[in-house]
Amino acid sequence: MTTSLGHFQDAFVDALYDTRAHHAVVASLVAQPGFSVYRNTVVKGCVDALHANFPTVERLVGTEWFRAAAARYVRQSPPTDTRLLHYGADFPAFLDAFEHARRLPYLGNVARIDLAWTDVHTAADEPGFDVASIASLASEVLGQMVFPLRRAVRWLWFPQQPVYTIWRCNREATDMPAELDWSGEGVLLTRPAGRVMWQPISAGGCVFLGACAASQTLDEAAHAALDAEPSLDFTQLLGSLITAGAFRSTTSSTQR
Repeated sequence: MTTSLGHFQDAFVDALYDTRAHHAVVASLVAQPGFSVYRNTVVKGCVDALHANFPTVERLVGTEWFRAAAARYVRQSPPTDTRLLHYGADFPAFLDAFEHARRLPYLGNVARIDLAWTDVHTAADEPGFDVASIASLASEVLGQMVFPLRRAVRWLWFPQQPVYTIWRCNREATDMPAELDWSGEGVLLTRPAGRVMWQPISAGGCVFLGACAASQTLDEAAHAALDAEPSLDFTQLLGSLITAGAFRSTTSSTQR
């Protein structure tokens, strides 16, 4: 009986990540002592990648706990991309469901911010927003413009948890507030000058960015933001987003 290369490769990978996998086509290889060494090396490389990709999670739970959880995740969700910098896309969801993380219900969301940090860090460069190019435009013209977002922009809103504060204090290795206000928080991550930066953002700010990402005009996006957060100071929000480098050049932006 002949075995296709693809079938052999699938069986080999299954045996690498799942010690319970039994495939006749690789049985002779798995039985060799060296296969266990190779398996451990592969798994360790994946765990090391997760350790590098989710440093804030590791700081919260400690190295031993993190590596044990990561090893279980690796066997459950092997990498599908050779670029391990992008490994762990569903690691936050794994932590949400992980029985040993039940006492840390915010851990998956902390991992989501770590993941967003990597996305911003690796995004392609784009020309930034030129404020001077729109300074002389009439307000009605400006309101019909679409403000496109840079690829190196991510925002997350957590309605019931102070996840940004937890993430920031651990990422920056600073002390947590003596009394943590257990309410919703948002985070904005940008890369204005080649370095990932972060800052808090409100619910309305997140709605505004989502509207911009959906190619809504400035007027439409502003109304959506104010509907979500009536007390929002929209002028201040727009200024902070421009300063943070959230928008790319509007040279090719559409007007409606």
